Amino acid sequence: PRTRRLRRLKPRLGAMQSLMQSMEHASAEQRTEMLERLEEMQLKDTLRMFNGLVERCFLECVTGFRSKALTAPEEKCVTTCANKYLKHSGRVGQRFGELSAQQNEAAAQQG
Repeated sequence: PRTRRLRRLKPRLGAMQSLMQSMEHASAEQRTEMLERLEEMQLKDTLRMFNGLVERCFLECVTGFRSKALTAPEEKCVTTCANKYLKHSGRVGQRFGELSAQQNEAAAQQG
């Protein structure tokens, strides 16, 4: 699953790097537009992560629908699930940064 997620991140990494590189030679108006696009991409990624967390933990932990509140075991499961998911997402983000740095170094050596 981790390598699959990293493979899905590579195209987004490329898009973000492309935006960042094109900002170097852009006008102030173009930079503002690109920054807005970058913020939009980051927001979408955050929402995607949050939705994934909710879906995964709900499917894994919620077993009964007789009450509005979670049972104690369900609540513990959700807490554990969310913590694991956030740690994993943090690691993926860290790896994403490492890949970005490697690509930037490779580009600098070529150019």
